[in-house]
Amino acid sequence: MGGKTAIALGLVTGVVVGGLLVGGLVAFLPGTAVPAPTPTAAPTSYPSSAPTPAASAMPVASASADSSASPMAEPSATTGAAEFGVGQPAPALVVPQVGGGTIDLASLKGKPVWVNFMATWCPSCIDELPLMAGFAARYEDTGLVVVPVDVREDEKAVAAFFKGLGVTFPVGLDSDGAASAEWGAIALPVHFWIDKDGIVRDGALGGIGPDIMATGLESILPGVTVTP
Repeated sequence: MGGKTAIALGLVTGVVVGGLLVGGLVAFLPGTAVPAPTPTAAPTSYPSSAPTPAASAMPVASASADSSASPMAEPSATTGAAEFGVGQPAPALVVPQVGGGTIDLASLKGKPVWVNFMATWCPSCIDELPLMAGFAARYEDTGLVVVPVDVREDEKAVAAFFKGLGVTFPVGLDSDGAASAEWGAIALPVHFWIDKDGIVRDGALGGIGPDIMATGLESILPGVTVTP
């Protein structure tokens, strides 16, 4: 290669390399605009394979109203007292009883009553019933009446279920769902504590544990300290 040719190639190479270096420096000089990367769109929904949150994952809600007869808890921040009709007369409740007869809430006036709308297919309902049976036995001398009301199930299946649990309180049958609808029980289980005058004093959307059960019972058992 001739001397002139080599010099020419060197000049060209120097220009190219110099241009690249200058371009790189310009990109990092302050105030120089650098193209931003194209943003990736965030998903607008969960994948179809994602599990649907279970109803039991919902926060437990409890509400109580003030009463001069007994201490009350403050209304829950998630569900107000109005959601359970706290402070209002309990709706009518007249349902067939498992094994024969009728459960009529009006006939229980003068006694504190714990009404629980439930179903045998509901895991939270099943977990709660032994706890409820324990409270019923411990506070029987107060006149407490515990009334589970099964919603939309066959009587034979319900009778077999409760016999297997060994609980002895009366069980109502809401075969067509009319009673639970009247009480606003849109999810199961749901609890209502009614005092001896027929007034709803507390309510809770389950599943709940012994602490909330004890609070509900204290709202209808004046002067009684209920332990979980």
